[in-house]
Amino acid sequence: MTTIQVTPGLLARYDVPGPRYTSYPTVPAWTVPFGPAEYREALRELARLERDPVSVYVHLPFCAYRCHYCACNVTVATRTGVVDRYLDRVERELDLVTEILGRERRALQLHLGGGTPNFLTAAQFGRLTDLLEHRFAFATEAERSLEADPRLVTREQLVTLRELGFQRISYGVQDFDPVVQAAIGRVQPAAVVTKAVELARETEFEGINIDLIYGLPEQTAARFAHTLEAALTLRPDRIACYNYAHVPQVRANQRLVDASALPSREDKFHLFRMAVDRFTGSGYEWIGMDHFARRADDLALAARERRLHRDFMGYTTGPAPHLLAFGMSAIGDVAGRYVQNVPRTGEYQRVLDAGELPVERGHCLSDDDRIRRRAILHLMCNLELPHGLVPRPEEESHACLRALVDDGLITAHNDRYVVTPIGRYFLRNVAMALDVYLPQQLMAPRPIFSRTV
Repeated sequence: MTTIQVTPGLLARYDVPGPRYTSYPTVPAWTVPFGPAEYREALRELARLERDPVSVYVHLPFCAYRCHYCACNVTVATRTGVVDRYLDRVERELDLVTEILGRERRALQLHLGGGTPNFLTAAQFGRLTDLLEHRFAFATEAERSLEADPRLVTREQLVTLRELGFQRISYGVQDFDPVVQAAIGRVQPAAVVTKAVELARETEFEGINIDLIYGLPEQTAARFAHTLEAALTLRPDRIACYNYAHVPQVRANQRLVDASALPSREDKFHLFRMAVDRFTGSGYEWIGMDHFARRADDLALAARERRLHRDFMGYTTGPAPHLLAFGMSAIGDVAGRYVQNVPRTGEYQRVLDAGELPVERGHCLSDDDRIRRRAILHLMCNLELPHGLVPRPEEESHACLRALVDDGLITAHNDRYVVTPIGRYFLRNVAMALDVYLPQQLMAPRPIFSRTV
């Protein structure tokens, strides 16, 4: 364990709700009306930027069952026919977008998220890939990745995915302990996860990632230590260790979580420190806020070369300046605008059946937004803030940052602020000092382990 000392007073002061900053401004700040007309204008502007490549994201919301802890936009399904009907609408959305943008736009990245993307059958994977490849020109070096539930993985499925060009797979593990698994409604024996990882290696996936969550009910230091050792035994290329956000007032399924069994503020912080110490002590580099990667992995290389990017998919190598997103609830970043589709499957389908883009909200970045976004994303990726990126009015920004200096979260240098070893655990809090959209009563810094996203 590191010798970093964090006092209970410091923890209490920074344990307040705060964003993860996968965008700036964050979604709750998108209050100006933004709909299909505004998205069409963004697409027209992107069409004029003919040389700009794109990344593509498709949200596949289907799950066989809903876990208690889950805060994602998912649809529980028992029949594959509902997926076929959903793909019909994704095809319509693709057509509406490419009618404006044009086909054959160069694409550098494809990611399938969910939900449970590997809920799809081989035929459905093939259909979706064809839909995309007939509308975008995927570069030879394009990264294709997807999220997957280890419980649904088969060798045949992974062979299909490799044949379709997918090279990276991310398994949702969350925790290996049976008691914790029962508490979160996701029983997943370690042998199942081990087999899924072995199959991914046997079918020659180039990158294997696993997701863990800390702060879950019934997690203790001893149980989490076992989870960390089990994760390391799998030798994944990347590990994401996310904070559990308990928001039963937003996600009804989380009411099934026993709040009295959640770790305390101090215990939760200790769990994440355990993860940092164990992973970095085993050859992984700590990337940004909550990712870990082997030194030879592209993500670690991007971090060392200061090419790391952060968007709605988390930390990425960020090869493209625009993100086109398809499917219910999907969020894109197009020509200086954020855009989000309606988050309800039925409504998503009805809007497309009416021939309209399924946009529910969005945001057109102002000049100040762009300045602050650049500063916050640089901070989240590079753990520093050069004075040249400090937003105006500079005296106000410097005053907020000096408060963090006083608390030991950052240090001030002649030309920049640098996040300290203690401040690394409070990275989102440091970023919040630059966020002008936060309600005044929430302007106190917020930690990585806060209880909302």
